[in-house]
This record gives sequence, C-alpha cells and structure tokens, in this order.
Amino acid sequence: MNQSINETTANQADEQKRADEIRQNVRDSYAQVAEASNEGDCCGTSVSCCGVSDDAAINTLVSTRLGYSKDDLDAVPEGADMGLGCGNPRAIASIQPGETVLDLGSGGGFDCFLAAAETGESGHVIGIDMTPTMISKARDNAAKGKYHQVEFRLGEIEHMPVANDTVDVIISNCVINLSPDKKQVFSEAFRVLKPGGRLAISDVVASTELPEEMKQDPALYAGCMAGASLISDLQKILEDCGFEKINIAPKDESKDFIKDWAPGHGVEDYVLSATIEAVKPGGCSSGSCC
Repeated sequence: MNQSINETTANQADEQKRADEIRQNVRDSYAQVAEASNEGDCCGTSVSCCGVSDDAAINTLVSTRLGYSKDDLDAVPEGADMGLGCGNPRAIASIQPGETVLDLGSGGGFDCFLAAAETGESGHVIGIDMTPTMISKARDNAAKGKYHQVEFRLGEIEHMPVANDTVDVIISNCVINLSPDKKQVFSEAFRVLKPGGRLAISDVVASTELPEEMKQDPALYAGCMAGASLISDLQKILEDCGFEKINIAPKDESKDFIKDWAPGHGVEDYVLSATIEAVKPGGCSSGSCC
C-alpha cells in the first residue's frame, strides 16, 4: 500500500516537473519573440509560428493569411501584430458594445485592441500573458494607441488573475495548446465567465495522436504544435467543465500554413487550426438581453 502511494506521489511530482519545464520553455521562447520584435529583428528563436520580422509586409501577409483584414492591421499600433496566431477569434466572438472581453495569451495586444474597437469606451478588455516582456510591450502599445478601456495583467492562464463571473467573452489565439494543463485552463475560463458568457477561440488541435518524439520536442511545443490535444479530448474537457453549445470546427485549409511552421517534420499530418466555441449555462449567449 505504501509503495503504491509512493509511486503515485513520484508520478505526480514527475508530471509537475514536466509541466513546469514546458511553461518555462514557452515563457523563454516568447520573451525572445517580444525582445526581437522590440529590436525590429526576425525572431531567431525556436518558435516556428512566430512570424516576427522587421519587414512589415511579411507580418501583413502572415496575418491576412490567418483571417485578418488590412483594415484590422492598420487599426492597431505598430508592433502590436507579431503574426503569432492561427486564426482570427474575434471573427466568431460577436463582441457587443459595453462587454467585458478577456484575451488569454494576449502577446503584444493585437486582438485586445481590435476587441476594444467593438466594446467601445463603455466596455473593458483584459489581456493576460505570462511573459513579462510581452506585458510591457502590450502596455506600451496601449499607451501609444490611447486604449483607456484595455489593461494587461501578468499571469498564467491556468490561474487567471480575474474575478469570478465577470467576463462576457473569452478570446484566445493559438495559446491554449501551449498549456500542459488544458482542463485547468477551461475550468478557470468557466469560473471567470458570467452565466451565458462564451468562448471564442482559435487554436491548434490534433486530428490524430501525435508521435511521442513530436510531443517531446521543445521547439515543436513552443511552436504551437506538440501540445495540441485531440478534438475528442477537448470536447470532453469542455463538457466536464460544464460548458454547453460546444462547437469545435477544424479548418482543413490551415494545413498549408502549419506546414510552413515546421518544414520537413510532417506535423501538418497530425494537427490543424480550429475554432472552439462554447457557452457557460445560465444566461444569454448572444451578448444582449434575451
């Protein structure tokens, strides 16, 4: 009996150590992305999907490929868009004036600033990021753009620095796949959403089980690929957390740009971009009075 308990404790310690290593690797990788962007250099890191360049035309191409318009790119401060996403979550968010929006993994603030245009001055947009350099960059961008209704908070998405039942919609772009504890992320999302609050997420998901060597590759993990969960697993996590009206919609066309993230690895045979939508029960899901 004691041996079994000891083995369980040892396994839990190993899992926690692995999770901590993943978070630190991701934090370090994206700190390098933020610093490279600040210096106007190409990313030069292991983050394959970074898209950061000193050539604005390249970042424009990356973002329009993901579903953003040229008007979107022109509407935000220079340096806010670093080409870090895998889609455009705002396109499915149906953000309404006066709503409170939470962006998980807000980076340089790109999606936050676009959301602020839809919430208006009466709304509130909160960005969370675990990388101090990204938070500093986003705050500088907010000051440049005079976004008074936008704030950025340092924190992990597994432990959101946000009060219970205060958020109308959660957006996120290619970030939840980076978490080693996705159930905890969605549990926290459920906690902070108001009744009737909704998820509008773009992320990378697995269409089939990844080979173990891919899962263990730190560069592929930080590059938004190795940490992707199976669609069926995400469905169950969302259900177990209490969400309803769950819709996970893979985008087959995303395989083309995912192939560019890690040429020669064949990772596009295992993962693809998807939109993830769900609603917390108990209220209106449309953002207006029922």
